[in-house]
Amino acid sequence: MRKDKGFSLIELLIVVAIILIIAAIAISNLLRARIAANESSAVASIRTLNTAQISYNSSYPTIGFATSLASLSGTSCTPPGSVGACIIDTQLASGTKSGYSFALSGTSGTPNSTYTFIASPLVPNQTGVRYFCSFGDAVVRYNSAAISTCTGSVSPLQ
Repeated sequence: MRKDKGFSLIELLIVVAIILIIAAIAISNLLRARIAANESSAVASIRTLNTAQISYNSSYPTIGFATSLASLSGTSCTPPGSVGACIIDTQLASGTKSGYSFALSGTSGTPNSTYTFIASPLVPNQTGVRYFCSFGDAVVRYNSAAISTCTGSVSPLQ
């Protein structure tokens, strides 16, 4: 009698089931890691924007803080000016980067003496979980709910 070589259907199904279980665990960890990376990028971007506002205010004291992200960026930097200071990259100036959208608001006064940055996930619970903000004191703050205004009552990032 001849013995067949190979695997039975049951053995193949068990191997496929084990692979699917391992993949399900790995994919959820990968998504969590991507969210953490996006949040880290958002915090770094908020810090970059704070530094850019301080540099802009020092360079153009009669204007004060920039009123738009485009004013902090620029494509023709020879020489930079108050309309395009060439301090931040064009990707960040577009308002979206690494799964977050960035908004600049709250500039007021003559010269502009205040500003507020708010970073919101593009798709909450997929590209990010937390919302970040900062204003003139340059402290990055966060909240798990959407932020409409950034005040001292929003938790500072530790």
